Amino acid sequence: MKVALFVPCYIDLIYPEVAIATLELLEKYNVEVVVPLNQTCCGQPTANEGDQENSAKMEKIFAENFQDLDVDYIVGPAGSCVKQVKQHFDAIPQTDKVTAMRAKTIELVEFLVDVLKIKDFSSVSFPHTIAIHNSCSSIRGLGIASRSEWMEPRFNKTEQLLESIKDITIKHINRPDECCGFGGTFCVTDEAVSSKMGQDKVADYLHNGIEYVISPDMSCLMHQKGISDKQKTSLKFLHVAQVLNNGPF
Repeated sequence: MKVALFVPCYIDLIYPEVAIATLELLEKYNVEVVVPLNQTCCGQPTANEGDQENSAKMEKIFAENFQDLDVDYIVGPAGSCVKQVKQHFDAIPQTDKVTAMRAKTIELVEFLVDVLKIKDFSSVSFPHTIAIHNSCSSIRGLGIASRSEWMEPRFNKTEQLLESIKDITIKHINRPDECCGFGGTFCVTDEAVSSKMGQDKVADYLHNGIEYVISPDMSCLMHQKGISDKQKTSLKFLHVAQVLNNGPF
């Protein structure tokens, strides 16, 4: 199988270790990975603000990087960015190439669970107590976990991947799928509400004795880590790819 690695701009700039872990993890499972080096932002921030003119500029660059690649999937380690491409990437003409590119874009957890069907990570050891944070985009947009506000059977694809790891303890916090308050530009336009939501999330982790918060979305963890660091807690935050790959940390 051959895939293109979609590295969201904030991961490239702030958390390159997540992109490295994703690449190494995919290659461990004999997936051939190509990385378009000219890729930039997918256009999500401007799209969230209704700025279609500037979204179109970024979408055009994204399409130029990915639409002509001979790959089976385009894999991204960020649910909100993948959701943007799959569901809201409409500021440019929807040519056959663009619609095909959007259709084969997939989030990393989805790819591991639904495409590669990997269930066993018992070769990895992570002797810590963790909580899982799936972003709102991942849960309600991509469906990688059940929604507590819906009467539906419980499932959590991120947990499916982590539960076979040796020595790991997964705890369910009181409100596991509540928004952390990041919300992209929301944390700028509604700073006070965003901060309080993040504080509530951090308090929930501390109440439940969590050591590490693990998520498929570093954007949410960036927000939560900022609040945690300001409060000088002992919480640590990692992308799921870093844990499954046993590094880099």
